[in-house]
Amino acid sequence: MCAILGWSNHKEDLLENMNLFKEMLELMKYRGYDSKGYYFENHTLLGHNRLSIIDLENGKQPMYYENLIIIYNGELYNTNEIKEDLLKKGYDFDTTCDTEVLLKGYHCYKEKILEKIEGIFAFAIYDQKEKSIFLARDRFGIKPLYYTLKNNNFLFSSSIKSILKSKVIRPILSKKELEELLALGPSRKQGHGVFKDIKQLRPAHYMIYKKGNIKIKRYWKLKTKKCTDSFEEATKKIKEILTDSIVRQTVSDTPIATLLSGGLDSSIITAVVAQNQKEPLTTYSINYEGNEKYFKKNDFQVSLDEYYINIMSKTFHTNHIYKTISQKQVIAYLKDTLYYRDYPGMIDIDCSLLWFCKEIRKDFKVILSGECADEIFGGYPWFYKEKLNNRKTFPWINNIEDREKLLNKTLRKKLKLKKCLKKEYKRTIKELSMRDRKDKYKRLFYVNMTHFMTTLLDRKDRMSMGATLEARVPFADTKLIEYLWNLPFHYKYRNNTEKYILREAFKDIIPEEVLYRKKNPYPKTHNPIFLNAVTNLLKERLENKNSALYTLFDINQIMTLLNKKEDDILPWFGQLMTRPQLIAYLYQIDLWIEKYHIKIQI
Repeated sequence: MCAILGWSNHKEDLLENMNLFKEMLELMKYRGYDSKGYYFENHTLLGHNRLSIIDLENGKQPMYYENLIIIYNGELYNTNEIKEDLLKKGYDFDTTCDTEVLLKGYHCYKEKILEKIEGIFAFAIYDQKEKSIFLARDRFGIKPLYYTLKNNNFLFSSSIKSILKSKVIRPILSKKELEELLALGPSRKQGHGVFKDIKQLRPAHYMIYKKGNIKIKRYWKLKTKKCTDSFEEATKKIKEILTDSIVRQTVSDTPIATLLSGGLDSSIITAVVAQNQKEPLTTYSINYEGNEKYFKKNDFQVSLDEYYINIMSKTFHTNHIYKTISQKQVIAYLKDTLYYRDYPGMIDIDCSLLWFCKEIRKDFKVILSGECADEIFGGYPWFYKEKLNNRKTFPWINNIEDREKLLNKTLRKKLKLKKCLKKEYKRTIKELSMRDRKDKYKRLFYVNMTHFMTTLLDRKDRMSMGATLEARVPFADTKLIEYLWNLPFHYKYRNNTEKYILREAFKDIIPEEVLYRKKNPYPKTHNPIFLNAVTNLLKERLENKNSALYTLFDINQIMTLLNKKEDDILPWFGQLMTRPQLIAYLYQIDLWIEKYHIKIQI
């Protein structure tokens, strides 16, 4: 993938900021080492770092066509169809890369091109005549796009750190941002950019900036219609759509690999890719040092992966590579993941993913991964357990009262975490029609897509791009998601089996033991070495009396958390983040505030 960066000011000459702009782009060099490109004029600066995947020689950016200039981060999976259409309309092409197709597609169709393309993207097109910038983001938020408008300065970037480097705005956490961080974290409110005055263009939206004014519009949303397909017809259709998506996403001028956990989602991707390429497929899996010894079966994690991975690898003759991360490496990567995310994240599963991607990057530039299947096929417990899915809030966020207890007395009065949580949930649900709001499974599908899925996609992008590795996610396919939106939930959950219809769709190619394996999330560490290490890290931070921990939290409550003998905390986010992860999250918050020189404004 790539990094994009832009700075526009219709009143001031920006050329004196060229060197600063280059430094801003350099902060994102990890997103693309293959080439770097700039466009400079008095009132507009554009920059691009490239990770070359398609047309390695000719796809450099910025790319020009008539009065249009594009910088683009992403991959189109229907490039050939769009290109054929444009050829018929008289357009010529000098490259085989999707960037040129997107640029000329925009020239032909303007914003309507977004209705035609399928892929992962965040891009900007500068119109030299109109002095306007068009920006767009893919439908599901797979690629990031942050922006700010301050004192006539309009900046946009693939990363928050590059915007902050400009000094146009300072990293400030006001009451609103603190509530979001502590109530929803590590997820975020849609459209918010972590800091005061930084926003993120929402998925499925585009923006037009011109002379200090911004116009934002949604270009895609789910449409409800009656499903008339029988279970058998739906099963067949799902297999066709998903197989097509997987095959499309194998297009690359460099070799690809797949992640294989031995779970249903990664196994389907692996099976389809292996059956559709001539050379043996390379697959990767990850585990933590000591997990076999310390693993305890629970409702969320019922088994370890290796047995199922071996079945898949032998069945499809893959070259499987096992990677094991040490606890020492997990701890060391807590700082690195913070740098690539720009804010506190998902702790050990961030650390292991970043390390894992760096290992894969030694041999590959592109991987396929199974994110998004659980959100759209109803794989999480909160889809089928009434205790969870009857909540009038985000069902993956637990212990909100315990989060509030961690605050010191002053902030407990000022910050309303529970209210923040409910407000964001209600705001999201209001985007649905009245009819869909009354449907529990529609509500669950939608908030999972807008908040939980985007959190995992955000994690995958930041950690994979931290290793300069492109991660593709075939389940995040528009046709598939639109179809599943209207599918009855009893097709998805049947006989006490989650993702039932997905299992049925691929039962002819997936080995039975793998096909009916109970869902297991991405692995977390169970080793007590990790708990001991993060406990000591947080205690070290507490030795500094100027630490933000004293500004934000009740230290007695933190010490109680640290001294607990049992991990008796329900997952406070998702299925994986329990007491060790909460301790590490607090550590990351303090480190983040220090390293980013963040000002707390309440």
